[in-house]
Amino acid sequence: MSLLVVGLSHRSAPVSVLERASLNAGAQLKLLQDTVAAEPATEAAVLATCNRIELYADVDKFHAGVAELSTLLAQHSGVGLEELTPYLYVHYEDRAVHHLFSVACGLDSMVVGEGQILGQIKDSLARAQDLHTAGRLLNDLFQQALRVGKRAHSETGIDRAGQSLVTFGLEQLSAGADVQQWARGKRALVIGAGSMSSLAAATLARAGVAEIVVANRTFERAERLARILSEGDDTDVLARAVPMDSVPGELTRADVAVSCTGATGLVLTADAVVASVQGRTGAPALEDAAGADTAVRETAVRDTGETPLPGAGSAADENCPLDLSSVPSGFSVMGEAAVAGMDAATLEQHGAWAAGGTAVDRTREAGRSGPEADTELIGALAATATRVGRIPERRRPEPVVEVPRPEPVLFLLDLAMPRDVDAAVHRLAGVRLVDIESLADASADAPMAADVDMVRRIVADEVTAFGAAQRAAHITPTVVALRSMAADVVAGEIARLEGRLPGLDDKHRAEITQTVKRVVDKLLHAPTVRVKQLAAEPGGAGYADALRTLFDLDQETVASVSRAENSTTEKNRGPA
Repeated sequence: MSLLVVGLSHRSAPVSVLERASLNAGAQLKLLQDTVAAEPATEAAVLATCNRIELYADVDKFHAGVAELSTLLAQHSGVGLEELTPYLYVHYEDRAVHHLFSVACGLDSMVVGEGQILGQIKDSLARAQDLHTAGRLLNDLFQQALRVGKRAHSETGIDRAGQSLVTFGLEQLSAGADVQQWARGKRALVIGAGSMSSLAAATLARAGVAEIVVANRTFERAERLARILSEGDDTDVLARAVPMDSVPGELTRADVAVSCTGATGLVLTADAVVASVQGRTGAPALEDAAGADTAVRETAVRDTGETPLPGAGSAADENCPLDLSSVPSGFSVMGEAAVAGMDAATLEQHGAWAAGGTAVDRTREAGRSGPEADTELIGALAATATRVGRIPERRRPEPVVEVPRPEPVLFLLDLAMPRDVDAAVHRLAGVRLVDIESLADASADAPMAADVDMVRRIVADEVTAFGAAQRAAHITPTVVALRSMAADVVAGEIARLEGRLPGLDDKHRAEITQTVKRVVDKLLHAPTVRVKQLAAEPGGAGYADALRTLFDLDQETVASVSRAENSTTEKNRGPA
């Protein structure tokens, strides 16, 4: 087995990189085709979700495989290889199996324990099977991953450790309130009709929303989803479908909007959200950060009765020799507090500049140190302080009055990758946006349930069993070829015996034939059983080569057995 996986996920890359590297359905198909066409790979499968992109392959060379798979990911994602490489991870053989099994159990998900990943793994396998890029290894691997994931959810309480990305997103939208109480009676807009959007719509329906409007580029799919929601036995939600061009108007009516489409550009721009909020409330939605800062300063002046200092970075600070980015907010570099704690050389330059002079050129002082240089600096500082009439002193910052954000009137959940909703919406008043990036931040410190340890043990046991089975399967064609050769030897000897004893009757011929076969079977039984046991152990791959050498087996015969077995597997494959 030479299983290799190269990928990136929310654990290795920032959301901005994942967003740019995301693969649409067409790009995934092309990536699979190009991977199996590459020299090191014979099988390939792509697992692409909203928070991971992974390329699995059966390769005959490790280093060449890593280089080729990394290059292909970069080419098809549109992110340059040099930029992408720092975020890529690589797993090989047993570590690759361990990784996929952990992913299938939800241990590597953004929300630990979520079960939606099983459907995505199943879709990944089906895609590779349809393109015939999944052979014996990847078929066995992905089907076993699905079984391991199902076992983890049925035998442990991993479901208690987390939930689907949709449920977690709705919890973030409700800001900790009970989702059903928060959602009851609200009007919802669902943009998209794929698996994630359908899950979101069903979750909202069960939570008790009053109405769900489904918008999709293919109107028939939106109608189908709306019909399923309306006819559901467990909800009484009113659902209807609308075309995509109706989204702006529906957004004005909606309380909650969930978007998850395959669009490569923005579905909801900041301007569109502003217009929808203004159409709903009649008030502007844009929260101007500069205006908010001005309001803070004016409030502080009213409270303290003092004249505020110019803000850092004001026109009065032009040509200042200090690093303005290090100055505390709310103070001018012209003010004393801005230079508190500076070293003597910096204070000297600032003093000369503040007094209207020219900043001291310290480049000529390079290399000078010691008491003499310090004395000169202290003297220059004292002279500056005398001219200016003040010396630097430390002052407390003026009190900052926080401007509270208004309660949101529109809740947006963006589950798409790349994003459907403009990130600038985060700055809008009256709107709460939860997207993949904010979900990653919220889940980073989520507590791990005790059941996670049980799932990890299941994964470890299953990885060991899978590796043993694969190693044993690797030697099976050699064992089959050995027994086939022995059968040929028996047949040849029986034919020779019939030539020497032409009068041998059928009864005696059958008895002799059976006796010879039993002798051969007994001689081969112990070594073939033992070699399978040895081959199943770590490092046992060499036993197949030893068997071929000892019995002088034809390599082509062994290969033909392997091809026949793979052909049988291809015909009998099916979903796990």
